[in-house]
Amino acid sequence: MKFNTLTLCFVLLIFSVATVSASDDIGQSVYTKSCAACHASGVMGAPKVGDKDAWSALITEGVDTLTHNSIKGKGKMPAKGGNMKLTDEEVKAAVTYMMEMSK
Repeated sequence: MKFNTLTLCFVLLIFSVATVSASDDIGQSVYTKSCAACHASGVMGAPKVGDKDAWSALITEGVDTLTHNSIKGKGKMPAKGGNMKLTDEEVKAAVTYMMEMSK
């Protein structure tokens, strides 16, 4: 019984690490293709990824609020950053990626 429990725990650990890694990859890919045009340089007031001062207040709003604003659009940012083909999950992955890169 110990072996089966240990094996199950190991499999779940590997799966969770793989899932986080895949989500990070999706977030980075969406950012590169759809978000970096504004968020890499700060075009039209977009907070630059990596600018801790610009992101600190945004990060305190939380990923769900930032994702909602990104999906619906806010200020000069159009809905889904102008890429309506993105799923809500892809937008969330990109938001999470930008938040993590800006801490």
